[in-house]
Amino acid sequence: MERQVDVRRLGERAVRVRVDPTVVEALRARLVAESLPGQRELIPGGASVTVVFDGPRSAADGARALRAMSVPEAVGSDGRLVEIGVVYDGEDLREVAQQLGTDEAGVVRIHTERDWRVGFLGFAPGFAYLRSVEPWPTVARRSVPRVRVPAGTVAVAAEYSAVYPRVSPGGWQLIGRTDAELWSLDRDPAALLVPGTRVRFVAVRERVLAPVPAGPPVELPRSGRGIVVRNPGLQSLVEDLGRPGLSALGVTRSGAADRGALRQANRLVGNPAGAAGIENAGGGVELVAAGNQVLAVTGADADLTIETPQGRWRTVERGEPFALDDGDRLEIGPTVAGMRLVIAVRGGIATPEVLGSRSTDTLSRLGPPALAAGDVVPVGAPSGVVGAPEVLPAVPAGSDPTVLDVVPGPDVDLFPDGAWRQLLDTVWSVTPNSDRVGLRLTGPPIDRAAGEVQSQALVPGAVQVPPSGEPVVFGVDHPTTGGYPVIAVVAEHHLDRLAQVPLGAEVRLR
Repeated sequence: MERQVDVRRLGERAVRVRVDPTVVEALRARLVAESLPGQRELIPGGASVTVVFDGPRSAADGARALRAMSVPEAVGSDGRLVEIGVVYDGEDLREVAQQLGTDEAGVVRIHTERDWRVGFLGFAPGFAYLRSVEPWPTVARRSVPRVRVPAGTVAVAAEYSAVYPRVSPGGWQLIGRTDAELWSLDRDPAALLVPGTRVRFVAVRERVLAPVPAGPPVELPRSGRGIVVRNPGLQSLVEDLGRPGLSALGVTRSGAADRGALRQANRLVGNPAGAAGIENAGGGVELVAAGNQVLAVTGADADLTIETPQGRWRTVERGEPFALDDGDRLEIGPTVAGMRLVIAVRGGIATPEVLGSRSTDTLSRLGPPALAAGDVVPVGAPSGVVGAPEVLPAVPAGSDPTVLDVVPGPDVDLFPDGAWRQLLDTVWSVTPNSDRVGLRLTGPPIDRAAGEVQSQALVPGAVQVPPSGEPVVFGVDHPTTGGYPVIAVVAEHHLDRLAQVPLGAEVRLR
């Protein structure tokens, strides 16, 4: 008998296919073997497979093809067994015990006396969603997600258990911690737990510490060309156009938050569009040239001043290439409009690649660490021709609400009548907890239907509503999957504008 599927758009380039949880892997395998025109990525979820296409037209054609596709039968798997030692002292252990109608020892007993199996990877690199082979009671997620969950934390939510491989935000209930290394680029595969792996949790008494992976070294190349960081400001990161195609491993694309600003800055200094540059939040940067350089600054608005070693000063303009001779110091003032500056150097930033990209992924801790005072950032050999000055796109000034166009999300019908109108009519404020992972908005809470959704794929611009009713608008370092309903998605033509909304600013969704 043919199984029914529910096919919905997730933004302009992605299509979510909701199916019975038992056939997720079979559908994913079918789409790997028989890929659709324009198909770029497959992201499994708890009861869905999301297909990411190369453009809106391919997505529309793909949605029609998926609606006509018959879903294959479920396939079984029996992978290797991995034992994970856990110290059960999580801060939500008592809350979980109350939900399950037992005590804390009962939670440990229930969690350890069953076998778990990896259903899929998502959220972050190495984050495996584990389903219990035996029936497991449903555990509600937190009403307000935590901003920071430590690496090695063992958690439960809905019918799943998991281990957080890296420090990250999260809305699951925390019951313990482990020193098992869930993700390592020195291992093949990098994830300890892959689909089909069987997992057994074992209670241990001794204290365990999750390992903290070291970032790749940054060295000045033999040419002696580089940029010395005198002051990184609030946050300065190396970013290119990211690492697409790895969402099924829990690795999001990441890359420059304002992709248009990076492309424009690279064009000005003669680099390829995807060359790595420096992305800074808020200004306040000081950089010194090691060797003669050509730079350009795009994105947010700030004053640019150059001081020579002899103490002479001059100003330069955003949107124009300028020379920074050996020993010259570039000082970028605080941003007065917008949020993120992009600094391109002719030849491109030449830090080591990780999974094919030089980008810093702040959620997954992939790529080089945030730049610090005293760092020497290597610069590659120049190849292109320096461009002419360009007009920069307008960035949010913060005096009036920033308008972001949105399209309805795949879960809009899960919300009560009036919720969509409330989302659009409210003037939302951006909280200080916002970052490259997402903008957290505050305002009158949106009414939500009771219950939760299965973990499912996310895309940049997805507007998720947790039980608190206050939306989160995901950015470029978003988790690859999430378990709260998506009411809307920011239109592609406003994703760069989303990256430029300052903290504390007001936002209207249109």
